[in-house]
This record gives sequence, structure tokens and C-alpha cells, in this order.
Amino acid sequence: MAKLKIPKKTSTALINSLGAGVVPRLGVEHIAVGREKELKSLLQNLNDIAEGVAAFRFIIGNYGAGKSFILQMFRNRAMEQGFVVADVDLSSEHRLAGSNNEGLATYRELMSSLSTKTRPDGGALVSILEGWINKIQQEVVKETELRPNDEGFDDQVEAKIREVVQYIEDLVHGFDFGSIIIAYWRGYRLDDDDLKNSALRWLRGEFNTKTEARTALGVRIIIDDDSWYDYIKLLAKFVAEIGYKGLLILMDEAVNLYQISTTVTREKNYNRLLAMFNDTMQCKAEHLGIVIGGTTKFLEDPNRGLFADQAWRRRTKESRFAAQADIQEFIGPVIRLNPLSEAEILTLLQRLTEIHALHFGYDKIFTSKELQEFVKEIVSRLGAEALLTPGEIVRDFISVLNILHQNQNIKFSELIHGSSFKPTAAGKDIGVDEDNAAEFSL
Repeated sequence: MAKLKIPKKTSTALINSLGAGVVPRLGVEHIAVGREKELKSLLQNLNDIAEGVAAFRFIIGNYGAGKSFILQMFRNRAMEQGFVVADVDLSSEHRLAGSNNEGLATYRELMSSLSTKTRPDGGALVSILEGWINKIQQEVVKETELRPNDEGFDDQVEAKIREVVQYIEDLVHGFDFGSIIIAYWRGYRLDDDDLKNSALRWLRGEFNTKTEARTALGVRIIIDDDSWYDYIKLLAKFVAEIGYKGLLILMDEAVNLYQISTTVTREKNYNRLLAMFNDTMQCKAEHLGIVIGGTTKFLEDPNRGLFADQAWRRRTKESRFAAQADIQEFIGPVIRLNPLSEAEILTLLQRLTEIHALHFGYDKIFTSKELQEFVKEIVSRLGAEALLTPGEIVRDFISVLNILHQNQNIKFSELIHGSSFKPTAAGKDIGVDEDNAAEFSL
């Protein structure tokens, strides 16, 4: 116990998030158990992205298998290594394409969540731009011995900015993107908040009409539902040119694309996803990584999943050799999450016990034997070890810890063996249809 040192803010985030059935943003490294091979494979993608290529991965598993947890771990590791990261949970409002600008809504959410090591909670666009401008100013001072108020200093800075902009002008929509970056610099130089804010609004996709954008910035194009992915590629190239290693896009809850009832709209989203997949796999994008978290149905359902399209089936179907040998492949485009072993589950529960005891200031109360008893009780009640998904077990276990801490007269064995204790079924909530169930993944 004395060796465990976790800030109060982190332990609070862990306990509150896990108890509520969601993956915490803080402290996931303290409860990381298993998934070493999966995470190692994803981290190799970061090396590739930093070298200038692109990557696209699917994280596929049933409810509670660990998709969101791995995405969060990957997000944190990427920021530590110098990547810009953006994430979004897909939903009925946030899709890849749609008739009511759902794709643009996804882009806006991604830009809002833009994060770096120094701005891990989102909203990093301003700090990215101004940090870059400050860096260029320092370079000009060092190279020319001019000072910011000296004549010609701003011209030297703008020349360096244009050197970066020219690298992206040859890409689709690159000229307009570069024009907005220059507009932001001019607003920064002239201390013109209106011009800076207009440039930021454009980059965030917040202009609704071309006329509005032309009036504010002099450009004749805006980011819309059809073009937003092109600007993701431009942003990836841009951040790499200004000193970051690349851009990582994380999209969770892809089951919401599978649940689109209209066939035409669902296929439109799948086609947009296919275009993104092909771009990255064929290296038409640079310094860009895209990771999608989804359920097995989203991928493999032959009627409504990606496998309904032969193009998707050919690209993502499990190798016949891996299937025959019952071996998991971690290098291909799809990472399938298998259930954790009972030993890994026990290790996870031990860590949760220590974190809970540290947070509330009491001595650790569970022995290894008692933890094994808890797991066996869940297995016997749910009926199969295949249902040992971390999500359901963790939520139940945090509840048990809370109850025992608040009611010290209740014994552990009495609580878990009592007739009223009913473990949460894997991937299901009482009274909720499975296709519409809220997902908790650890």
C-alpha cells in the first residue's frame, strides 16, 4: 500500500468513472492489465506515422471487452510522444456523412477535442498555432539578431511561415488552408482579435456560408460535410511540418454507424470510411493515424455490418491461417479483443482494491482468496468464463467496494453470496435492447 502513490484527483477520476461505467481520462495506466500485445502493435503505428506514412486500425470487441480503454491508453501514449490527438464518440449526431451535416459535426467535435501533451483536455488549436509562431519568432531573433519591434522582423517571420504553408498548398484545398494560416498570423501580428477569431472559426468548420467566409477572410470556400476529411489530412501534414510527430484521430462507438436504419445513409457512411481506409493504407495521407473502435456486429454482420460490402470483407476478414491455428494477429488492420484471463482479472481487482483503499484512507480489506471467490461467483452466476469482460466486472466490483466501505457491519462473503447480488450481464443492461445499449469498455 505504501508504494502506491496516486494523486487525489486521479483516484477520484478513476473511482467515479469506473463506478459510473465509463472509461476515465486520467489514471488509466494504473489499471492497465493485459492487452500488452495489442498496445505494442498500436505503438508501432506511431513510429510509422512519425516517419511520414499513415495508419488505419480497427479495435473490435464485444461490449465491455476493452475497446475504449485501449483507445484511451493509446491517446495518452501518443500525446506523450509528441502527437496531436483528437477523439470523438460516433452517434446519431456525429457520423462520417449525412443529410444534416453530421460529418461536419464530427469534424467540429474533433477540432474541439484537439489535444497535445501540454493541452491534454482539448481546445489545443490556439496553443498549437501560437506556440508555432512564438517558435518562429525565436528562430528569427537567433538567426538575424532582430527584435520583435525592429523593422523587417515581421517580414522575416512571415517568410518562414510561408515556407511551411507552401508544403501543403499542393494538396487538395491546401491553398485555402494556407491562406487561413497566413490570416491568423496577420491577426496575431496586428493584434487583430477579429481576424484571428475568424481564422479559428474557419479552421473549426464554423462558417455556414461561403459569403460569410469571403467577407471575413477573403476565401471562397468553407469546410463542409463533403470536404471535412480533406482538411483532416491537411491538418496532419501541417502539424508535422511545425514540429509535432503527426495527427492521431480516434473514433469510438462505431456501432452507431451499424445502427443507422436507412440503408442509403448507412452505406454512405461506410463508403466514407472506406475512402479514409484506402487513403491511409495507400499512403495518400501523411503523418495521419485513424483508429476506429467498434463491436463485432459492426464489422462482421453480413447484412448491416462492414462485411455486407465485399470490398470491406476483403480488406478486414480474418486470415484463414490465423483462424485455423486459433492465433490472434496483431499487425493487420483489425485487432480483435479476446476476454481477459482469470489471472488478469484478479490482478485488475487487486489494483482497484488498493486504489479504493488509498482514496478513502483505509487498510486493504481483500485477500487474493476473496478476490478469487468474487470472480468465481460472477462466473457461476453468468454461466461462462467467456462472459468475463472487464467492463461488467469492474462496475460490479467498484459497487461492492463502495457498499463495504459505507457499511462496515456487512461482510464480504455475505454480500456477494446473498441472493440479491446479481452481476451485470456482459454487454447488456436490463430493459435495454442490445443494439442500443450504452457501451462500457475497459
